[in-house]
Amino acid sequence: MREYMRDIARAVAFLSRIPVSASFFAGHDGKLGTVSRAFPVAGLLVAFPAAIVFGLLLAMHADPLMAALLALTVQTVTTGALHEDGLSDTADGLGGGKDRARALGIMKDSRIGTYGAVALILSFGLRASALAAIARHVSSTDAAAALLAVAALSRGAMVWHWHVLPSAKPDGVATSAGQPDGNAMQLALITTLGLALLLIWPTLGIPSLVSCLLVVAITTFLSNRHVRQRLSGHTGDTIGATQQICEIASLCTLAMCV
Repeated sequence: MREYMRDIARAVAFLSRIPVSASFFAGHDGKLGTVSRAFPVAGLLVAFPAAIVFGLLLAMHADPLMAALLALTVQTVTTGALHEDGLSDTADGLGGGKDRARALGIMKDSRIGTYGAVALILSFGLRASALAAIARHVSSTDAAAALLAVAALSRGAMVWHWHVLPSAKPDGVATSAGQPDGNAMQLALITTLGLALLLIWPTLGIPSLVSCLLVVAITTFLSNRHVRQRLSGHTGDTIGATQQICEIASLCTLAMCV
């Protein structure tokens, strides 16, 4: 349990810009394969400031769309736009690359292209509108809980994507960070399911929970298959893109269920 708690701190440091004491990294080799088992819990902690802002604004009767956009702003600052960067690079690579080599070359380029810009616009727009729709039908506390649940779900999807696909680049960042083994993936998915049960079932009900889990599973499966076909494996960018895609899908699902 102590080592798992240390992995949570390491995962928070990797997934965000939240300061974490260097003591948690004493004797650690820098690999993230085992650390990834704590991604769902770390995702919840990383999203906590945004959820607090969202809940407080709604409690003060702020416009739901404005509250959603401000919450996403806080979340993006907290993560350093880590996952948004992966989404935009993946969209540029898969959208503009005619073959695997060209797609990977585009994804390595730090400049953003048309596909990446459109992906970011749609990501923020869809997430904000879905959060606003949820907030119009439930209490401020329940809306904040939905944001936390989605944060955990999407980080669990990251681990699944990372585990089932081989590395697309032998010299890539994702390769050097290590890959989650079966035990890490299973614990991450079990934790994801548990957090979803705690945060969605009591507030939004069983239909919302089941629908959200199914949509995230299907979305991750289809995303994995498409990335495998186009790139033959994962990269750091596709891992981040998986988080964004699943966050969008789950928020939209919950918005339609409330």
